[in-house]
Amino acid sequence: MEYLYWSYENSIATITLKRPPANALSTGLLKELSTVLGEIEANEEIRVVLLHGEGRFFSAGADIKEFTTIQTSEDFSKLAKTGQDLFERMENFPKPMIAAIHGAALGGGLELAMGCHIRLVSENAKLGLPELQLGLIPGFAGTQRLTRYVGTARAAEMLFTSEPITGLEAVQYGLANHAYQEDELLDNAYKLAEKIAKKSPISVKAAIHLLSYSKTTQFYEGVKKEAELFGEVFMSEDGQEGIKAFIEKRQPNFKGK
Repeated sequence: MEYLYWSYENSIATITLKRPPANALSTGLLKELSTVLGEIEANEEIRVVLLHGEGRFFSAGADIKEFTTIQTSEDFSKLAKTGQDLFERMENFPKPMIAAIHGAALGGGLELAMGCHIRLVSENAKLGLPELQLGLIPGFAGTQRLTRYVGTARAAEMLFTSEPITGLEAVQYGLANHAYQEDELLDNAYKLAEKIAKKSPISVKAAIHLLSYSKTTQFYEGVKKEAELFGEVFMSEDGQEGIKAFIEKRQPNFKGK
């Protein structure tokens, strides 16, 4: 694996993102994660999955530079659907998935974390969906999952302002389960994983299946529409300007076209 590594011990698998400096979600990283999930699902010894990032961040977002290689809105929508399908697979994964978030989970990084069943955060972590700052929108089901967790009004504020919230605020809003000092985050994540690993895998799998019924058909319609608009917004003049400004490290000049 080029972008992540994983191991397991005491029925707990640990997946570590290792794409410095920001653990950006490239197409290659998403493919490797999909492969690893297949291996973990087939391993009956593993009962819980812990996901975290190596270095300063959990994941600071999608690979914006990779976006410049995409030529059409249809291809961009396909990229969105790839991420959406993977994160949907995670949310329905038969073994509980815990995201341990430190540093930052932004854009695609937060969408990845929201695909997990449980999120634990460091108190000073930054969580947000800043895509509108680039003239884009979230594309990996972020608009739908964030709204489920924090409500429409808070999701609107986070999207419209592009400003992240802290780990402590994420717990307050319902986006994360617990917040810890950064040096205590992983220890507490493993303690939680150990509690879950002691439960019957059959009953845990059934519980995960039942939890999925809380998602309505409107959720899936919204996810489909998100992928479509993801491609359209990307091909707009504002979308192209936002990506160019990000790469050139300057403020974008949006014109509403």
